[in-house]
Amino acid sequence: MDTALITGAGRGIGAATARELARLGLHVAVNYHRDRDSAEAVVKEIETAGGTARAFRADVRDPSEVTDLVTDVTAAFGPIQALVCNANIAPPFAPLAEMSWETFIGKVDGELAAVFHITRAVLATMPDRGRIVYVSSLSAELTRSGAIAHASAKAALDAFARHVALEAGPRGIAVNVVSPGPVRTETSPATRTPELEAVLADRSILGRMVEPEDVAAVIAAFAAGAFHAVTGARVPVEAGFRVLSGP
Repeated sequence: MDTALITGAGRGIGAATARELARLGLHVAVNYHRDRDSAEAVVKEIETAGGTARAFRADVRDPSEVTDLVTDVTAAFGPIQALVCNANIAPPFAPLAEMSWETFIGKVDGELAAVFHITRAVLATMPDRGRIVYVSSLSAELTRSGAIAHASAKAALDAFARHVALEAGPRGIAVNVVSPGPVRTETSPATRTPELEAVLADRSILGRMVEPEDVAAVIAAFAAGAFHAVTGARVPVEAGFRVLSGP
């Protein structure tokens, strides 16, 4: 049975991905940083459904904690065949004129640190024909007011992923990016009103918001090896939002 490590898996897209990968028969390592209760709840849900999972605490921006995380997951489940990088670094939303360099680079640095250290550590022991999936955002290609730090960080993540695909390719390791559009998650009420969600839904071809399970289905397909001939790709999951929004 393959082992999957999902960073930031206590809530939202990460939790939905953990449940889906467990349903597909993988051992699932549920990484969290602060919210142990949420991570343990995901593990319990997976175990109740007959799957295998365990929660592992680590700040994946910290290389020493990443080393311990990979060691602990490997000891519990064996080598990591699938890595899903989903840890969320909260973005500041403000225009350039109102943003300090420290705030801007804090987002970019955090985003890249959260994938750089874990990717290096996992690749060192990942078996050939492994899988890596990075969770990015449609913000990397769309332009909206106040999103300069978030968009820059996600665009950098997309470039990072392409180069990891190039370097890991000779080992048969598939590396892809999944880019959600507006997603309804547990944190949505803090940032979106029902009226705004209705506007976002109207701007999609399917006329609805994207749910975490929609994104998780695509991530899990890649992570479970369903499309192993696909690598270096970026797949949007946004109900047709970008088609109507334009570049």
